[in-house]
Amino acid sequence: MNTERALGVPPYLTTHYWWAYVHPRAVRLFERQWIVNLILWGNYNRLREAVLDALGGAGGRVLQVACAYGDITPRLAGRLGPHATLDVIDILPIQLDNLAAKLPAGTPVRLHQMNSADLGFADASYDHVLMFFLLHEQPHAVRLETLAEALRVLRPGGTLTIVDFGRPHRFHPQRLLWLPLLALLEPFAPALWREDVAAWLPAGARVRERRRFFGGAYQMLTIVNPKDAP
Repeated sequence: MNTERALGVPPYLTTHYWWAYVHPRAVRLFERQWIVNLILWGNYNRLREAVLDALGGAGGRVLQVACAYGDITPRLAGRLGPHATLDVIDILPIQLDNLAAKLPAGTPVRLHQMNSADLGFADASYDHVLMFFLLHEQPHAVRLETLAEALRVLRPGGTLTIVDFGRPHRFHPQRLLWLPLLALLEPFAPALWREDVAAWLPAGARVRERRRFFGGAYQMLTIVNPKDAP
């Protein structure tokens, strides 16, 4: 693992997400495929496969912004093109260590401790960027910085794939059963029910494709970096 910079943990993570990502017991609890699938109302495999279908066989340099519970990263590493590379960043060393333990020996994945809102990579240095259930965990200002950084390091014409919460249909059971709990445990997540991710993108970036899952409760966006980007 590459740890280019000694970084502190952002206060919002220790305040709101110690129970999910920061404490060692949390990592041991949530790093179970069935629990992740349960949290996503049985949709984990479907969402993972949508990402693998979109990025599987991709060439060039691929960046995953933030680790994720479950097997999406090992599977993605195994599905990339023969000359592709995969880098994964996270601000939390415990999450990077957890991911390293999931990767089979010799998997060509490079891990970096970085803040998603301040990536230490050069402009236009990646062909594809992936965010898998990251934006809902971030305060609005951090979310905007994260998106801007992802597009900064993405080459002109490259793609940013985002999988996260969406706006469920009007009578979706999540509105009554899930939103109150979500608002309590993950206070920044309801923003994705109220607002369109496209409104948070820097000027010029456009949504090429949007897929909705489970009655709109989840979404996958493919965003294209403007071709005239530096």
